[in-house]
Amino acid sequence: MGAAEEWTKRDAGVVWHGFTQMACYAESTPVIVESAEGHDLIDVDGRHYLDAISSLWVTTLGHRVPELDQAARDQLDRVAHSTMLGNGNRAAIELAEALAQVVPVDGPHFLFASDGAAAVEQALKIAFQYWVNRGVEGRTTYLAFGGAYHGDTVGGLSLGAGGFGTEMFDPLRFPVRRAPGFDDPRCFDVASRLVAEHADELAAVVVEPLVQGAAGMQVAPSSAFTALADACREHAVLLVCDEVATGFGRTGTLFASEQCGLRPDLLCLGKGLTGGYLPQSVTAASQRVFDAFLGPDLSEQTLYHGHSYGGNALACAVARRHLELLEERDVLANVRARSAELREMLDERVASHPAVREVRLQGLMGGIELAPPRDGLRWGRRVCAAAVERGVLLRPLGDVVVVMPPLTITSPELRRIVGALAGAIDEVAAA
Repeated sequence: MGAAEEWTKRDAGVVWHGFTQMACYAESTPVIVESAEGHDLIDVDGRHYLDAISSLWVTTLGHRVPELDQAARDQLDRVAHSTMLGNGNRAAIELAEALAQVVPVDGPHFLFASDGAAAVEQALKIAFQYWVNRGVEGRTTYLAFGGAYHGDTVGGLSLGAGGFGTEMFDPLRFPVRRAPGFDDPRCFDVASRLVAEHADELAAVVVEPLVQGAAGMQVAPSSAFTALADACREHAVLLVCDEVATGFGRTGTLFASEQCGLRPDLLCLGKGLTGGYLPQSVTAASQRVFDAFLGPDLSEQTLYHGHSYGGNALACAVARRHLELLEERDVLANVRARSAELREMLDERVASHPAVREVRLQGLMGGIELAPPRDGLRWGRRVCAAAVERGVLLRPLGDVVVVMPPLTITSPELRRIVGALAGAIDEVAAA
């Protein structure tokens, strides 16, 4: 029994993996990672895999970045964690000050959590209580989009459009107003009309700026968001931007909201916040939203919400150094340059393949929608498995293969990714 087989057996004996049918886990020959180097993950048998999904969209600068390693070590010499409930820590303050300089939010105040779904859940509660605190009745629901994905907490599931086996939880979900998804060019016209028609019941509109990631990388033109922002402003409905996936340079600007001309009342960030090092997320609230929660001590205006590890000092120190590195290394310029190269490579090697329905790309967020001849063939999973055999780690969303490399990816590595992807599509289509 090889090392990978032995570790897989041990894994299956004690670990429960998310979004994974554990009865079939071992049969799927999972990659068991032992270490990493640059943009490669290395398994227990010493095989290298180019991390072309950024370890589920979180890794920005690659693995074992010396400056981020050092930031973690330096903070360990001070303190790893202390509670933010009623107290503070220097690392969280310094990170919040740095974020305040760059987020597209007016007068931002930051509530920390540990993952993107928690950041969205916080935004939902803040938006709901904002209206209560202001003495406005009836503003208790939300507007979201078809194809939306906002996490797996109950609030996130309610905002989301379903799928991914979530239908069984429908009895737990609260109803929301629903506009079409980004794949429908009418979606923003419909959303703007719904805001006007239902403003007196809407606490907030929640949208993923520019790209709906889990919908298979559905991209909307940046200019289309203007009408939605105008409708929210005209009818005094809060705007929540979920940039858990799109934030920190993934689309070519630090935040996708910048390209869309949006200045949301609430901004949800996660994934790339710490460069993929530690679990951390944050909800940024504008000054006017924050002010609605100010009042006497222990009053009903207080936001009675907080997480044990919110504002973790170790994560904050790494996140602040990561933010500095994005600027020092001019990472956004690399994203834009590599995105143009990736588009050209995909057009040349993949887009014209008869097994491919469409290629969608924004920055370094890519989705290759396959066109299987009939349902049930699981082409997405099979193409990704064939790519892994070629040393490139990919993961599907149904029959959409996600390509989401680190923001510091190089041209030769892009060729390696596209070559493995094209070969995998050839193999699966021929079979």
